[in-house]
Amino acid sequence: MRKRPQSSSIPPDTSADISSDTPKTDEEAKLSRGSQIKTPRRSGFTLLTLLGVIVYASWAVYQYQYGSLPLPLTAEQAGKRGFSEVEAMKHVRELTEFGPHTIGSDAIELALQYVLTVSENIKKTAHWEVDVEVDFFHVSIGATRLGSGMFMDRTIVYSDLNHIVLRILPKYSPEARENSILVSSHIDTVFSTEGAGDCSSCVAVMLELARGISQWAHGFKNSVIFLFNTGEEEGLSGAHSFITQHPWSPTIRMAIDLEAMGIGGKSSIFQAGPHPLAIETFASVAKYPSGNIIAQDLYASGVIKSSTDFQVYREIAGLSGLDFAYTDYGAVYHTKNDKLELLKPGSLQHLGENMLAFLLQIATSSHLSKANAMVDDKQSSHDTAVYYDILGQYMVTYSQSFANMLQTSVIFQSLMIWTTSLLMGGFTAVVSLSLSCLSIILMWIFSLSFSALAALILPLISSSPLPYLSNPWLVVGLFSAPAFLGALTGQHLGHLVLQGYLSNAYAKRKQLSPVIQADLVKLEAERWLFKAGSLQWLVLLIIGTYYKVGSSYLALVWLVPPAFAYGLLEATLTPGRLPKPLKLATLWMGLAIPILVSAGPFIRLAITMIGLSVRFVRHPGGSPEWLPSVALSVFVAVVICLTLVYLLSYIHLSGAKTSMVLATCILFALSLAVVFSGITPPFTEETARAVNVVHVVDTTGRFGEKPSSYISLFSFTPGVFAKEIEEIKEGFVCSRHKAIDYVTFSVRYGCLTFDDTEEGWDESDIPTLKVVKDTNGGDKRITRVTIDTKRSIRWFLSINTEEIEDFTLKVGSEELVPADGKRSVDGWHTIQASGGKNAPTKFELTLFWMQNSTLRSHEMPQSEQRPLLNLRTDVPGVVTPKAEAVLQKLPPWFSLFGKSTSPHTLSFLSSLPVNF
Repeated sequence: MRKRPQSSSIPPDTSADISSDTPKTDEEAKLSRGSQIKTPRRSGFTLLTLLGVIVYASWAVYQYQYGSLPLPLTAEQAGKRGFSEVEAMKHVRELTEFGPHTIGSDAIELALQYVLTVSENIKKTAHWEVDVEVDFFHVSIGATRLGSGMFMDRTIVYSDLNHIVLRILPKYSPEARENSILVSSHIDTVFSTEGAGDCSSCVAVMLELARGISQWAHGFKNSVIFLFNTGEEEGLSGAHSFITQHPWSPTIRMAIDLEAMGIGGKSSIFQAGPHPLAIETFASVAKYPSGNIIAQDLYASGVIKSSTDFQVYREIAGLSGLDFAYTDYGAVYHTKNDKLELLKPGSLQHLGENMLAFLLQIATSSHLSKANAMVDDKQSSHDTAVYYDILGQYMVTYSQSFANMLQTSVIFQSLMIWTTSLLMGGFTAVVSLSLSCLSIILMWIFSLSFSALAALILPLISSSPLPYLSNPWLVVGLFSAPAFLGALTGQHLGHLVLQGYLSNAYAKRKQLSPVIQADLVKLEAERWLFKAGSLQWLVLLIIGTYYKVGSSYLALVWLVPPAFAYGLLEATLTPGRLPKPLKLATLWMGLAIPILVSAGPFIRLAITMIGLSVRFVRHPGGSPEWLPSVALSVFVAVVICLTLVYLLSYIHLSGAKTSMVLATCILFALSLAVVFSGITPPFTEETARAVNVVHVVDTTGRFGEKPSSYISLFSFTPGVFAKEIEEIKEGFVCSRHKAIDYVTFSVRYGCLTFDDTEEGWDESDIPTLKVVKDTNGGDKRITRVTIDTKRSIRWFLSINTEEIEDFTLKVGSEELVPADGKRSVDGWHTIQASGGKNAPTKFELTLFWMQNSTLRSHEMPQSEQRPLLNLRTDVPGVVTPKAEAVLQKLPPWFSLFGKSTSPHTLSFLSSLPVNF
């Protein structure tokens, strides 16, 4: 029998310089007299159970953090001053019954009238010491240009918009009029949905909040303004028009925006600041706090291609505040499935109670006027807050300057420990550290490769490159299994190399028997792999701290607890001690806090990515169909490499690897079999593929000199149309035909039919681009163009900035867009315009040409020239007979997808050549 020596372990970050003339320690003396080290027998069942417990614990954390919702309260249970979801749901039901309510439609007027009526009732029932002011605000015309987000470097033109503005303030505190908190959301929807989530749920919460606040406001020091705007879906126009034109806007000191990127669940904060007052106040009073700076960092990086009204409040008005969003069921966003039935009970109660507590606290604050104080970038970076919730029960928040100080302290201490350990361990320790880092690198390479390869296989065995959309659990088998298998394979190879080096090093200890040396090598290799995982998180912490990334708290959480557990149970700085196996308690102690803090956000990010896959493609046919699956597989592999690195080091010193590899392969094979057999379809009626059916009248000359009329069917969801077209028929031909330019995007793969498309439109609706004056004075050429969009109150114009240096846009005698040095994207500057029924349709565009641009253009053949202007006009609410026939034959798992730049069901394409 082998007898384990009663000794401490070798230092976690040192390996003594091993040579034949090293003096014997007491432990070595015992070993030389015949004692042996006994390596642990870790069964595959034990480790599979451990892995299963970690996965289950992570899922339990996610469910508790994001799935547990409060019970909805009735009006009687909530009381006169509380928040009732039952009452709020009545508003959601009323608004969704109007159907899609886009700006300029009859339905939006009905929705506005409903909100106005409820607001007037709130005014009538308010506390006798409270003033409630209701304003039906009409915006005639305006324009804006944002410097970031999806509308960056684009001119947004809006007109004929209506908003409902409700202000609540105490009667006997006149100073409250000078300091206001803005709570904002939008009434309008896109054309394809009734908008139960986006954003009737937000409007309903605001109406119920306003009712409750109207009973509290007699004790306020600040007023609360509720803005129910229209035009958000068409370029954030509602928020901009209010901020720049309403007389109450100068009093606003803080802005709160309510949004939805799905439907229901917990409404979480995904943007806060830059001043920390709002997030600190929310964290101190919210009953069910939910929010994480990870989402803010991703949103700011541009990974999430979206914009909300909060961008206007921050960028145009210089306000701080909070941006909330519902994100459950992200696949239904802007589709027909954004409906009342999917709104989870408790969703509105969660947001309502949090917001009520927050508003009651902030409205009595005497520090509100400081919340929108403008600061320089350097100061702002230190004042912004790092925030995250723990299990949806507590919210941690601290300043970025404190985060920098804390993380820098941990970094320096870690570097000192590593430096000391390596100096004590000598050359052997340095080489061992290098080889253990090699195992980490191999782990990443194999994990990413295996997982990405699985994603590339999917289009070959499935009718859709996204077969997991309707059943996200498939992602565990399709991507997590190969990612784990790759991580284990890569680290195993690195482990073999490390073992080989340590074997040569221990061979110099001639006083130790070969059996003892082999055991010591296994123990030493295991500990180095564990330490390499800690070093991995240290590197990430250094990078995050240097760039002041708020999400760096994750690296801190995954570095400190495992290091503490290792140091408490295993470590010693005495280089003469012999190593012993890692304890299971080290893993439990080290991983408990990281899983508690990060499991929920990691899983939620994965689920959010799955939902985003439905609308992943910005230019249909312009990116490989496997790209979203590869992106998701890479994310899964990254999470596995980061979080399971400590567990993987524990696996090698056992016979468990075979059973774990076998179990992982079986899981992966079963998942592939499910996909291949089609047992679970990729799309269902509730998880629909986002498509667009557009009757296009094309006068650009692409299909001939005369107007060409056809139906275009394309999708923002990756994949081709195969069986669907066979069912629809209607003469469609699908291919990667010459790209159709819809001004804001291009369709490079889609289906076209020219059959029976001459009805439902008239040539009098074709917009005109007419050159009325063209002068060339010296080196400056100026051209005036009149634009008549006919029936269209929604249009998009792109201007060729390779030829045009700048431009102005006039409506009548009013200069709406001045010449101010505009920037472009890919050689185009886009004007995006929308408005109500009385929006103007005639404009004058003055173009200022680049110097010598005319000469360059004439030298190019006409066929190779880009047009000077491209125009698309949409006619909202019109469905031609042919388009209606196609829509009726769409499979139930298809849904029209609307966004601020996508076309409606009838669109006209026009252009003006450079050589007009």
